[in-house]
Amino acid sequence: MKLDVRVISQQPPGGRCSLYAEYAEALRQCLGAEVETVFSAERCAHGAGFPALWLNGQAVQPADGVILMPEDILQVLDAIPTEQTVQLTALLNAALEAMLTQADSNC
Repeated sequence: MKLDVRVISQQPPGGRCSLYAEYAEALRQCLGAEVETVFSAERCAHGAGFPALWLNGQAVQPADGVILMPEDILQVLDAIPTEQTVQLTALLNAALEAMLTQADSNC
């Protein structure tokens, strides 16, 4: 499966922008995705501005309307083999956990 991933980020990247970049790296590692990061000054979460993660030309939308969770990405990629799903789930959850741990330590 060919997978093109675009991260739309502010410069310098903040919390969600950094998380989405980590998600993209997980997709590259696990699925061989082609990853591109685009820096934007336009704030338009989950659309044409930052923070956003696009898979094959479509912006991934968070179920909660705020932050992309691993399940949101996996739902879009429902056709990947089980072995890759397990590995990708672990990588995506590790990225999310790292961001949450960092946020807790900044409080």
